[in-house]
Amino acid sequence: MISRDLTSNLKNKLHKGKVIVLIGPRQVGKTTLINALLANTSFLFLDGDDNTVSETLSNANTETLKSIIGNYKYVFIDEVQRIPNIGLKLKIIVDQIKDVQVIVSGSSALDIINLTQEPLTGRKFEYQLFPISWNEFENNVGYIKAQQQLELRMLYGMYPDVINNFGNEYEILKNLVSSYLYKDILALTGIRKSDILEKILQALAMQIGNEVSYNEIAQLVGVDKNTVNNYIDLLEKSFVIFKLNSFSKNLRNEIKANKKIYFYDNGVRNMIIGNFNSLEFRQDKGALWENFIISERMKALSYTQSLAKPYFWRTTQQQEIDYIEIEADSVNAYEFKWSSTKKVKLPKSFQEAYQPSFLVVNKENFREFLK
Repeated sequence: MISRDLTSNLKNKLHKGKVIVLIGPRQVGKTTLINALLANTSFLFLDGDDNTVSETLSNANTETLKSIIGNYKYVFIDEVQRIPNIGLKLKIIVDQIKDVQVIVSGSSALDIINLTQEPLTGRKFEYQLFPISWNEFENNVGYIKAQQQLELRMLYGMYPDVINNFGNEYEILKNLVSSYLYKDILALTGIRKSDILEKILQALAMQIGNEVSYNEIAQLVGVDKNTVNNYIDLLEKSFVIFKLNSFSKNLRNEIKANKKIYFYDNGVRNMIIGNFNSLEFRQDKGALWENFIISERMKALSYTQSLAKPYFWRTTQQQEIDYIEIEADSVNAYEFKWSSTKKVKLPKSFQEAYQPSFLVVNKENFREFLK
């Protein structure tokens, strides 16, 4: 099993009088991580996908909850978003049943937030688990083997099952995308128009690294802009994609309202467009590298609980910077180039306005960026 960077964070939060909430997409290893965390303990496991479990917990009062938990000091509830009223039940456990550590996991940020936000105010630690990070991967297989697989990881991504089933990546990803994107997400939301979801995903997959126009996607798919916005919001809350906003502070010609959209996993993106050709034959090599590096950076920022805010930058004169982080008063600018031979300079207007640090991230030095 690949050791996860979140393990130490979770260990440090045990028995602090709060619920530990672990969210993230299906099949990234949430259950595996929690089972490993509790490996040397006796714990009660409750599966929210089980109708009996869901109904019992949903209707339980304080005494019933005490009976269910019994003498266990640890309770792990998986797929917690399936359980109605679970937020109130968790509040009762925290407030009334002392010395019990509850850990819950789920794969829908929207549902978990709705269920737990108000009842668990001040009563939870919340973490997000992603597909395997580059640091986790390299720490597990070693520097040389990780470097040898860099192109494979850019093509097939970082889901645990994909990494652990060398040679069967395509089949694993096909099943993952089919079950998670076109079944789970639709079932969670009650949306039945899988063809619209598929077309929007394909449009987004073809535009990584570029600013996204909801109007253009709406025209392409044949729906209205609000529908596109709703689907994209759903995909973001289901941990398929994430947005970068444009950075603007000083310059009149900076673009202020646009967004870029990236996929949390390259393999999912490539399966959506049906392209696993090697990098030497791809015209989207630069976009793949950009998506890979930015998604890895999002993992690093989350796991280290960084306060840095991520953006991109562009002007009406088409000057642009791939990625910017703002932390306190510092501005850090980055360009992503697969080749280490390409020379890049910051736009003069940006340099003069913000006095940023600057790094070109390529396949030779990307580890420095992901630390």
